[in-house]
Amino acid sequence: MTEQRPLKLIVLTDLHIPTEGETIIGIDPGVRFAEALAHVAQNHRDADHLIIMGDLAHYGDEVGYGRLSSMLAAIDLPFTLLLGNHDRRETFLSVFPSAIVDQYGFVQSIADKCMWRLIFLDTLNGPPYDHNEIHAGHLCRKRLEWLDAALAQAGQRQVLLFMHHPPHAVGFDGMDSIRLRDEPAFFDVLARHRNVRHIFAGHIHRTISGSVRGIPFSVFKSPVHQQPLTFDSLDTSLSVAEPGAYGIVIATDRSVLVHTEDYTLSTPIA
Repeated sequence: MTEQRPLKLIVLTDLHIPTEGETIIGIDPGVRFAEALAHVAQNHRDADHLIIMGDLAHYGDEVGYGRLSSMLAAIDLPFTLLLGNHDRRETFLSVFPSAIVDQYGFVQSIADKCMWRLIFLDTLNGPPYDHNEIHAGHLCRKRLEWLDAALAQAGQRQVLLFMHHPPHAVGFDGMDSIRLRDEPAFFDVLARHRNVRHIFAGHIHRTISGSVRGIPFSVFKSPVHQQPLTFDSLDTSLSVAEPGAYGIVIATDRSVLVHTEDYTLSTPIA
C-alpha cells in the first residue's frame, strides 16, 4: 500500500473577538488572534487547512464577525469556521454568506482530504438565544441524522470530528454542566459506524487530552483567556491570563499526532 502524505491541520478555538480595543481580563482578543495568524503564516506554510472551533465573536454580533472576516482575508489557507455558544447563527451567516450549511440551515460541513474525512458540527443551542441552557451544546435530531449520514458515507476514509462543545465530561464541574447535552445519542451514532479516530473540541479554554468510549479526544486552549485548574467550582466564567495557544494536528496513515503551540511564548528559530 502506498503511504499517504501527512495531513497538517491548524486548529484554533474560542477567539471571542469583541469590538476593536475592547479587552477580556486585560487581554485584547483581536491582537491575540492576529498574532496567532502571523505565527501560523511564519511557521506552518505547509498546513492544509485552518479550523476555528467556535466562539468566534464574543457577542455574536456583526462587528465581531466583521473584524474576524477582515483578518481572515489576509491568510493564504483554506479555513472552516464552527459555531459555539457565544455565536449567533443568523448573524454569522450574514457576514459569512459563503459558509457551508446543511439542508436544515445548520453550519455543518464535510471536507475529504487524503485518506481522511473531516466532519464539522454545529453545536450551538439556539435560536432562541435567551434560554437558561444557551451555553450548553446541543445536537438535535436533524443534526444527529446529518452526522449519521456523513459517517455512513465516509467509505474507506477515517474520520476526524470537530465540534465546539466536548461531548463528555472533562473534570471541571462548572464547564461540564454546559457540555453537549446529547452525549448518549451522539455516542450511539458514533458506535454504529466505528470510523471516528479522534474528536476535537474547544469551549473549556484548557488543554485536555484522553479517550472516551475508546475514542481519543483533544480539547484546546483559547488564544485569549484560559480556564484555571479549579476542578470543583460551579462557576462557568473563571478566567486566568495565561499564554494563548493553538493546535497542530498531523494525521498520517498510521497515526494522529496532536501538538499544542503556546505561540505567545514561542521563541523564533534562528
